[in-house]
Amino acid sequence: MNREGKVQLKTELSERLNKANAVIMAEYRGLTVGQLTELREELRKSKAEFKVSKNRILKIAINEDDQNKENYSSLVEHLTGPLGAVYAFGDAAAAAKSLLKFGEDNEAFKVKAGVMDGAAVNPAQLKAISDLPSKDVLLGQIVGSLISPHRGLVTVLSGVHRNLVQVLAAIRDKKQ
Repeated sequence: MNREGKVQLKTELSERLNKANAVIMAEYRGLTVGQLTELREELRKSKAEFKVSKNRILKIAINEDDQNKENYSSLVEHLTGPLGAVYAFGDAAAAAKSLLKFGEDNEAFKVKAGVMDGAAVNPAQLKAISDLPSKDVLLGQIVGSLISPHRGLVTVLSGVHRNLVQVLAAIRDKKQ
């Protein structure tokens, strides 16, 4: 790869890092092309992508951009050996869940480290995050808990009218 190609790759990696909600580094040694294609398809469903790039160029992309350096400096120490990066642009928990499920099915695939919303995470923390429900489910639970007191109040208040109608219906039936 010539110098211009490396500069272009560094710029592309820097843009990806700026756009991503989370970046997770994983060792892919021993996986077939078919297995990596399966991983990429699964990650695409959660708006994430798996990219393999030169560790040295990724280090430069992290260190030369102030925002990237602040957010991703914890990844630099893990950039050794054949690594791929998962860039999550959507729900980071869904991407982590897909990644860890793939890792369970393929022993050669090992998650090394990651950064989510500027905070460094290790594989154990990624596992805990992936066990959480998705963002949409959590939002639904919050909305449900906000609505439930109002729903209970409406049920209690409508109970008075319902009971009055039932009493009047019983009196009508008794007189017939």
